[in-house]
Amino acid sequence: MERQHTRTSGRVIGIAIAAALGGFLFGFDTAVINGAVDALAADFELEAALKGFAVSSALLGCVAGAWFAGSIANRWGRVPVMLVAAILFLVSAIGSGLAFGVIDLIVWRVVGGLGVGAASVIAPAYIAEVSPARIRGRLGSLQQLAIVLGIFAALLSNALLAGIAGGSNAVLWWGIDAWRWMFMAEAIPAIVYGVMSLRLPESPRFLVRKGDYDRASQVLLDFTGEPDVNLKIQQIRDSLDSEKRESLRDLAGPVLGLKPIVWVGLLLSVFQQFVGINVIFYYSTTLWRSVGFDESSALMTSVITSITNIAVTIVAIILVDRVGRRALLLSGSVLMTLSLGTMALAFSFAELVTAADGTTSAELAAPWSIIALIAANLFVVGFGATWGPVVWVLLGEMFPNRIRASALAVAAAAQWLANFFISTTFPVFSDISLTFAYGFYAFFSLLSFFFVLWKVRETKGRELEDMEG
Repeated sequence: MERQHTRTSGRVIGIAIAAALGGFLFGFDTAVINGAVDALAADFELEAALKGFAVSSALLGCVAGAWFAGSIANRWGRVPVMLVAAILFLVSAIGSGLAFGVIDLIVWRVVGGLGVGAASVIAPAYIAEVSPARIRGRLGSLQQLAIVLGIFAALLSNALLAGIAGGSNAVLWWGIDAWRWMFMAEAIPAIVYGVMSLRLPESPRFLVRKGDYDRASQVLLDFTGEPDVNLKIQQIRDSLDSEKRESLRDLAGPVLGLKPIVWVGLLLSVFQQFVGINVIFYYSTTLWRSVGFDESSALMTSVITSITNIAVTIVAIILVDRVGRRALLLSGSVLMTLSLGTMALAFSFAELVTAADGTTSAELAAPWSIIALIAANLFVVGFGATWGPVVWVLLGEMFPNRIRASALAVAAAAQWLANFFISTTFPVFSDISLTFAYGFYAFFSLLSFFFVLWKVRETKGRELEDMEG
């Protein structure tokens, strides 16, 4: 029995890792712009607002991809959505790398965003649906680990390509600029993701919804180690209620038109973005240049920050099924508030410097440059060990079976809209002052503490069939 338990746990870990590859591409696609943004802005002669839109344009695709992924997954299955996402990633990587102007670059980034949005919905839902309750938190955290590994891979490849070429806007191979190769590098993991998705079993809860009880039983038996498969099938059927087809109408409720649990998921998503984490990953190279680093050092510092994020995400995977979701979120809110507040204070001592081309940037001198660097990395620690992985775990498991995919789609779409707002407004906020920008994120970090304290319920150890709406 112990050997069988170990074998099934190994199998479910394997398919969870394969599904989480979507998260890797999610992280790679959203962070690859980091090393390319200054070079493409120079090539295409972009002013601040258009530069911000070029960075965040992919997020519009993310909103649409997340919004439609739930209904497509309910109609055709979880695995087909992963395959479509892989194709979108591949097309976007090649198109972005070969873009001849900012307009078509934005179009290809939006195409990639469709894949990111779909992957952001389907990976946590699929992992939650195939995972035993005892290890569901850890397996759900693999999504965030994959995201930060994707961010790391993008930042590292950016640094390597820029280093080989002598700069991100320098010519590399075949007469193509390094920043273009940064985008095209994503084609490799996109192909791997597509191939591995072909080998994944379909979600047992989707199979039960479609009446394919034999296949659902086989997946439960082979991958999750359920001691009584027939009982679990019946529990899933009961939790799906009598209505067979899920739709967005099922999310309707008494609180501003939605069920309370949907609002909790939606606001968790918004808070995860309004603390400003993606400013660090989209604009960190620009940020570190403002504290005195050259391009090469700034790119490498961004890689180090990403490694920190990976390490603390592993800590979260270890802790999430032990200490619970709420405790991690609350502690993260405190650390993020303190570190962001410190960054806001540090940048109040920045000096505005006008370059030869007329552009103005903020520069920090010692000791505030060091304080800002430490605070930024403490913020990454606070987010990476708590709000980063735990929100994805909660979104994958907190909704009742019958509305999971649709509710997760709405929450993910809200997350991408919030991400779009934060990413687009950062250049404008920073033009006002970096103190204003980081003070804004610190304020929402503080609000997130009280939101979790008052509204978020613990889900540790509970079966998905026991989740209430």
